[in-house]
Amino acid sequence: MALRQTSTRHRIGFFGSVCLLVATAALGGCSTTKKELTTGSIPRLSKPVENMTAPELTRAADSIGSAYARNPKDRNNGLAYANILMMTGRNSQALAVMQQVAIAHPADREVLSAFGKAQAAAGQLEQALATIGRAQTPDRPDWRLYSAEGAVLDQLGRSSEARDRYRMALDLKPNDPTILSNLGMSYVLGGDLRTAETYLKSASQQPGADSRVRQNLALVVGLQGRFPEAEQIARQELDPQQADANVAYLRSMMSQQNSWKQLAAKDSKKDQNTN
Repeated sequence: MALRQTSTRHRIGFFGSVCLLVATAALGGCSTTKKELTTGSIPRLSKPVENMTAPELTRAADSIGSAYARNPKDRNNGLAYANILMMTGRNSQALAVMQQVAIAHPADREVLSAFGKAQAAAGQLEQALATIGRAQTPDRPDWRLYSAEGAVLDQLGRSSEARDRYRMALDLKPNDPTILSNLGMSYVLGGDLRTAETYLKSASQQPGADSRVRQNLALVVGLQGRFPEAEQIARQELDPQQADANVAYLRSMMSQQNSWKQLAAKDSKKDQNTN
C-alpha cells in the first residue's frame, strides 16, 4: 500500500480518527497510575479505566467527580478526574480541571505533564508543547514527558521530531510498551504500516502492555487488509461489549480505507495526466 504517495489532504482525512488513538495512547503515560486511581481519597474502581465500558466510565467519572468537588485542590483527585473526563470525550472540562490543579501545584512535574495532555486533547497543541517543556528538566529528564511531547509533535505533523522524542524516551525506559506503541502509531500517521506493525508487535509482547496497545496493533493489522487477524487481536482480554465496539470501529476504518484507496487512485491518475 503506497500510502506515502497520496496527497497530504487525503492522508489527513483518512487518518483523522487514528489521531485520537495516538493522542490517547501516547499521552496516556502521563496520566495517573492505576494505583492512584484505586487508593487514597479517590473512590475505589472495580477495574482499570481503559478496560471499562462507556456506562462504567460514566459512573466512574461521576464518583471521582464528587470527590474532586469536595476538594478541588487535591492533586490525585484532580489528576484522576481529568484523565477519566478525557476518556469520555469531555476534553474542555478536563482542561478546566487541570488548570485548577496546575494553579494549586505549579511545580509538580506530573501535574504539568497532565496539564499538557489536557491541552493537547482540547486542541491547544502549541500550548501543550510549552507546558510539557516547562515540566521537563535536562538534569532529570522524564521519559513520560518525552513520550508526551512526541505525541503532540505527531499531531502537529512534525513526525521526525516526534520520533526523536520517542527514541529519547526509550533510552531512559528501554522496551516500554507505551513508548513503542507511540512510535508505532507515529509511523501509522506517516503511512508506513509495515514499520508501524513491527513496533506495535514488539510493544504488545512487553510485560505491562495493556489492551490499548493491542487495539492499536489490531488497527494496523486491519488497515493492511488482514481483518480476521485484526478481529482476533481486537477481541483479546475484553468483555463482549467492548470487543464488539472495537470490531465495529475496525470495520469502519476498513470502509474508510476503501474510500481512501479510490481517492489515492484519482490522485495518481491526475499526477500522470499532469506529467
